[in-house]
Amino acid sequence: MVSVEEVYGHTAVALESDRLRVIVLPGKGADIYACIERGSGVDALMKTPWGLKPPPASPPTDFLENYEGAWQELFPSANDACTHEGRPVPFHGEVALRDWTWAIERDDAEACRVAFTVETHSLPFRLERRMTLEAGSPRLVLEESVTNLGSVRLPFVWGHHLVLGAPFLEAGCRLEIPATELRTPDEVYETLTAELPAKLRGTWPYAEGRAPGSRVDLRNIPGPEAHTHDDVYLSGFARGHWTVTNPRRGLRFSLDWDADLFRSVTLWRPFGGSDLPPLTGIYGVGIEPWVSRHNLAGAVAAGEARWLEPGARLDTTVTATFEPDA
Repeated sequence: MVSVEEVYGHTAVALESDRLRVIVLPGKGADIYACIERGSGVDALMKTPWGLKPPPASPPTDFLENYEGAWQELFPSANDACTHEGRPVPFHGEVALRDWTWAIERDDAEACRVAFTVETHSLPFRLERRMTLEAGSPRLVLEESVTNLGSVRLPFVWGHHLVLGAPFLEAGCRLEIPATELRTPDEVYETLTAELPAKLRGTWPYAEGRAPGSRVDLRNIPGPEAHTHDDVYLSGFARGHWTVTNPRRGLRFSLDWDADLFRSVTLWRPFGGSDLPPLTGIYGVGIEPWVSRHNLAGAVAAGEARWLEPGARLDTTVTATFEPDA
């Protein structure tokens, strides 16, 4: 079933089956605002302490301007703001700041499907996302495509900014992901609460901590009392898959993607230790498949950006599964 409602002044499109309820905010970057497992009533996606604010009078210009947590797409760049051939590209790209059009493509007893579409201004691309829930299935399927609308070959970086949070996430949860390599950024974002040093290179899942002699198992997820905040970049995937399990609640959330396209995962670990505005006090874990850990300019320089010829289209599928853990 597809329905239209309102969430804090934002138009919300709700897709619902007997297993999942998913809420999308098309006017706010087509954010996937909630993903609720129907049997437990638990929402897997993180919400910031301040929550979603009503729509502003003018379109936002920064990703964090009304960041409520949850799940965003990043395109045609991720990470820091940059320029490409003199054209500015904002922090975490452009599509999370834009109003997407949408249309119901199917709504019957067997399945519901809604298509969301946006075009970018910094570089001429069209991004399309078809979201499907099927009866009896715990899976949310995102069939996506990028089309080059321009007259020249163009690069892009694409990513999914998916952040899990309470009530699903809590101390005792565990992350499993088939990465082999890990590294940390060249600079620590918050020096007082970072658990890991800058410029670390290692093998998943263990990382050397900043405390002398400490060793961190990155699969283990603590509660907000840990008061730490780190970023880790993961690579070397045999396949695109991760699972976070909550043994106390008996629930697991998984994500599957094309590891040949999204070759890097940004592991964002704000475990109550984000002390710098505007992210103060958040608790969650972001496990985010990206084309590259670099922004667009950095990915082009490193040879990691994806390119499309004029008129060409690239298709991919991302699947989220939220279900009881047998």
